Amino acid sequence: MLARGRAWHKECFKCANCSKGLDSILCCEGPDKNIYCKVCYAKKFGPRGYGYGQGGGALQSDCITNGEHAPRAGVIDVSKIRARPGEGCPRCGGVVFAAELVLSKGREWHRKCFKCRDCTKTLDSIIACDGPDKEVYCRTCYGKKWGPHGYGFACGSGFLQTDGMTEEQIAASRPFAPPDTTSIKAPEGEGCPRCGGAVFAAEQQLSKGKMWHKKCYNCCQCHRPLDSMLACDGPDKEIYCKACYGKNFGPKGFGYGHTPTLVSTSGQNTMQYPEGAPFAGAKSSSGCPRCGFAVYAAEQMISKSRIWHKRCFHCADCRKSLDSTNLNDGPDGDIYCRACYGRNFGPKGVGYGLGAGTLTMA
Repeated sequence: MLARGRAWHKECFKCANCSKGLDSILCCEGPDKNIYCKVCYAKKFGPRGYGYGQGGGALQSDCITNGEHAPRAGVIDVSKIRARPGEGCPRCGGVVFAAELVLSKGREWHRKCFKCRDCTKTLDSIIACDGPDKEVYCRTCYGKKWGPHGYGFACGSGFLQTDGMTEEQIAASRPFAPPDTTSIKAPEGEGCPRCGGAVFAAEQQLSKGKMWHKKCYNCCQCHRPLDSMLACDGPDKEIYCKACYGKNFGPKGFGYGHTPTLVSTSGQNTMQYPEGAPFAGAKSSSGCPRCGFAVYAAEQMISKSRIWHKRCFHCADCRKSLDSTNLNDGPDGDIYCRACYGRNFGPKGVGYGLGAGTLTMA
C-alpha cells in the first residue's frame, strides 16, 4: 500500500493509535510520519478547546465514550431557571433560550414542553392547535375538547372517531327519529306530489319540474327506489319503475308483461290483443301517426320530428321493426325498411330488379 511515496504492507497499513484498518479515503498522515484514522488524527493534531470533543469534533466520539463508561446526561429541568411572570415558557415558566425555542402565536415554548396538553403527543407547526385556554393540543384532542358535539360528531372528534367505543355502544347512543315528511305541510300544489309535505333542498329529487322527497321518490306500485335512469312518469301523474310502467301503460297481449309467452297447451288463445295497440283513450293529431293515441316518454320513437309508439315503429309494408339505422321516411308520410322503400319509391326498370336492387328477390 502506498502513502506519500512510502510502501506499506497491507496488514501494517492501520492507524497507529487505534489499529483500525485504513484505505486511501480514511488515511491521514501525521507530522510524526505515522498514519492515523481521521478521528485519531483530529484528537492528536486537531484544534482543542470547548466544543471540540478532546480535539475530535463536538459530534465525534470514540469507542470509549460509547461504552458502558460513557457519561450519562441527566434529565434536563427546564424550569430550574425561572423567568419573570408572563415572559417564560407558558407550561413550565422557565427561561427559554434560543437553542430550545419553539414559537406558537407569539409565545415562546421549550421544545421539551411543546406537546399536547391531554395526550402529551409531541407537536409541530402543522398539527399544533391553540386552545381557548391558552394551551396547545393535537388535532384529535382539540376536536374532542373544543370541537362540535352531538350526533354524528363522535364526541366532537369527527365523523370517523369513536374513542374506542364498540359498535353496540355507538348504536345504543345514536338517537332515532322516524322521518315524517308530512309534518310540515306545503301550500297546495307546491309540496311533494305523493305526501304533500314541504320539500327542502337536502332531500329533494326533481322529476319533470316537480320536487319529490327522496323517501317518496319510489315506484308507486312496487315501491322500488328510483333515480333519473329508472323513473317513468305515468299519465296519472305518478312515477313508476320501467317494469311497472310497462305492465300498466305498455302494450298488452301475447309476449308482453305477465301474459304467457308460450302457446297454451289447453287450446285457449293467449293472444288477447294481437295488434298490441291501445283500445281506450282519446285520439289526437299530436299522437302516434299510425294509431293516433298519445305517446308517453317511456315508449316513444322519433322520426323526422314525429313521435311514434315503439310497437307502431315498423315498416308499413312488411311490418319489420325499425330503428335509426334502417329507417326510411316515405313521401306518403309513412315509414319503411330499406327494401320496401326501394321497392315502392326507388328507380324502376331493366337492371333494377323489382325496385330493391338487382340482387334482391321479392
